[in-house]
Amino acid sequence: MKRKGIILGLIVLAFLLESTLFSHLSFAGIKPNLLIILTSSFGFMRGKKEGLWVGLVCGVFVDVLWGGMLGLQMLIFSVIGYGNGMFRRLFYDDDIKLPLVLIGASELLYGFANYVGFHLLKGDFAFYNYFSHIILPELIYTVLVTLVVYQVVLKINKKLEAEEQRSASRFV
Repeated sequence: MKRKGIILGLIVLAFLLESTLFSHLSFAGIKPNLLIILTSSFGFMRGKKEGLWVGLVCGVFVDVLWGGMLGLQMLIFSVIGYGNGMFRRLFYDDDIKLPLVLIGASELLYGFANYVGFHLLKGDFAFYNYFSHIILPELIYTVLVTLVVYQVVLKINKKLEAEEQRSASRFV
């Protein structure tokens, strides 16, 4: 129960930071996607189920508070969380290469899905323009911010796992 509360707190904090502080730190209207970082991180650190649920909650926040088609962001984030959960067996705490690649790929998928859902279906066929001005800069910015944010999420996850193991060993 404590884990769920802390993860929900992290999601709320990331959402607030993304919508307030990082709006002021944006470059040409591009800001890092902290919710993608959280969804991907918990996916490959904890597995498909937790990645799915973290993605679902992040998607609900984005859908409800930032508008658009209700449910699309929820679906995108859930798929990203579940997909990252498939890489749990390849995940090692010490190696940052896999998290960077997976978060970068998740951001790319997120940008492409948003293009299809919000632009292509409305008849906007300028994919190259959208890719070069929105997807690629956001991908780079998100990967750079990942270098810092991921370390914090990893430490929080390690502490939670250590606490869960201590409490589980008390009852055995």
